[in-house]
Amino acid sequence: MAKNKNAGHKGSYGYQKLKEREPRACIRFKCALTNTILDILRRRPGWVEVKEEGEWDFYWCDVCWLRENFDHTYMDEHVRICHFRNHYELTRKNYIVKNLKRFRKQIEREAGKLEATKCDFFPKTFEMPSEYHLFVEEFRKNPGITWIMKPVARSQGKGIFLFRKLKDVIDWRKDGVRTDDQKDETQVENYVAQCYIENPYLIGGRKFDLRVYVLVMSYIPLKAWLYRDGFARFSNTRFTLSSIDDHYVHLTNVAVQKTAPDYDPEKGCKWMIQRFRQYLTAKHGAEVVETLFAEMDNIFIKSLQSVQKVIISDKHCFELYGYDILIDQDLKPRRSGYNPQWLVSISLMSLQCHWGRLYLNWLLEVNASPSLTASSQEDYELKCRLLKDTLHIVDMEGRLTGKEKRIGGFDLMWNDGPVSRAEGNVDTPVNGSFMANTHLGYNNDRKKQLKQLFKPLHTQQKV
Repeated sequence: MAKNKNAGHKGSYGYQKLKEREPRACIRFKCALTNTILDILRRRPGWVEVKEEGEWDFYWCDVCWLRENFDHTYMDEHVRICHFRNHYELTRKNYIVKNLKRFRKQIEREAGKLEATKCDFFPKTFEMPSEYHLFVEEFRKNPGITWIMKPVARSQGKGIFLFRKLKDVIDWRKDGVRTDDQKDETQVENYVAQCYIENPYLIGGRKFDLRVYVLVMSYIPLKAWLYRDGFARFSNTRFTLSSIDDHYVHLTNVAVQKTAPDYDPEKGCKWMIQRFRQYLTAKHGAEVVETLFAEMDNIFIKSLQSVQKVIISDKHCFELYGYDILIDQDLKPRRSGYNPQWLVSISLMSLQCHWGRLYLNWLLEVNASPSLTASSQEDYELKCRLLKDTLHIVDMEGRLTGKEKRIGGFDLMWNDGPVSRAEGNVDTPVNGSFMANTHLGYNNDRKKQLKQLFKPLHTQQKV
C-alpha cells in the first residue's frame, strides 16, 4: 500500500472483474477495533499484524478512517478494506429512506403498482427538520398514534424517543427564515420521525427485533451473501403502549437493555435465530415460517438494489451489514395473485400510517458497523463463525474458484440475479417453482462444509 494524493486509487468508480490472484503465503493486516474481529485476524494462519505506519494488504477500518483517508490512498490490486466509500447511502436512516422511496417510484414506473408494493417494508418516515411541515400534515391526519424519533447518524439506541404530541418535537420546526438572534444558535441535530410499529409480534409479552447479517462483495454487479446465523434481541420489560418513555420496553438494543436494573448478564436478552425459527414453526407451521423468511429475503435484496446505482462499487471494498428487522403480530397468510402476503390486524389509522400496506416484516435500519463485541459466550462464538466465514469469502489467500454458492455459514443469495438452491444454473426453477438459495435460521453445519470446500488444505488450517 502507498499514499498517492493525486492519483486516487484503482477501480473507484466501478466494479472490475478481479483477475485470478496468486495464493498469498503472508497477509499483512491492520485492525481499528479491539474486539472479536481482532481475535479472529490474529488467529488466522499466515496473517501478520502490522504497526501503524506499516504497509498492509487487509484493513478492518472504521468509518472515520474511511472518510478521512479513502480518497487519498492508493491500493494495489489485491488490497481489501471492509467498507464501501459511501456506505452511508444504505446505513444512514435518512438516506436509506430517500433511496427506497426513489427506488419504489422507479419500480412503479417500470413494472406497475403491484410490483412496487414489494418495497413497502419501511414505516412512513420524514426527515427532520427539512420535512417538518410534511410530517405535521401526516401527524394531523392520524391523531393519537405513536411516533418515534431517531437521530440519523447515531447508534445503540442513543437519542431515540417516542412521542404523541407535536410539542415534543417543536425543536425540529423548520422556519424559512432565521432571525439575527438565531443565526448563532447551534443547528438542531438531524433526525427522522417514523411511524412507530404499535403491534409488534411478542414472545413472552416482550418486544424483540432480529439481527441478520448480509455480506456484499460488489454492487456492480450486485453480489450478496446471507448468513445462516443471527439472533433475536429482546427487551427486558413486558411490552405496553401506556409508558412510551420507558426505553427498556421499546428499545431492544443490548447497549440499552444491559443498563436495566434487573438485567441478568448470564441470561442476556438474545435467542439464536435457529431457536426463534423453531419456535415460530412449532406455533404457526413450516409453510407460514417459510413465507415469512422469504419476505425477509425480499427486504435484503430490494434495499441493496435501491442503492446499487449510488454506492461507489470499488473492487477493493466489501461490507458486512447488520440488518435490523421487526415482525408484526398475528401471522395470518392472505392469498393474492402474485405472491403470498400477510394479513396483520391493525387499525385503519395504523394502516394509513404504514403506506396503506398490510405487511409483516419491517426494516428498521441497516448497520455498516454491526457490533462485534460479544454479550455472552454464545454470542462470541456466533461472531467468531461469522467473521471467519467473512474472511473465507474475501479470500485474501486466493483459494476460491468464484463459482461457490455456499461458503461456511454464508449462502450466495444474489449474483447479478437471484441464486437458486438447485445445482447448476443460478436461476433455474426447481420443479417449476423457484427456491432461493437462502437458509436463514437453518442448521449451520459450516465445519463440515468448509472441510469439503478446502479439502486439500483442511489439515493446515483450522476452520
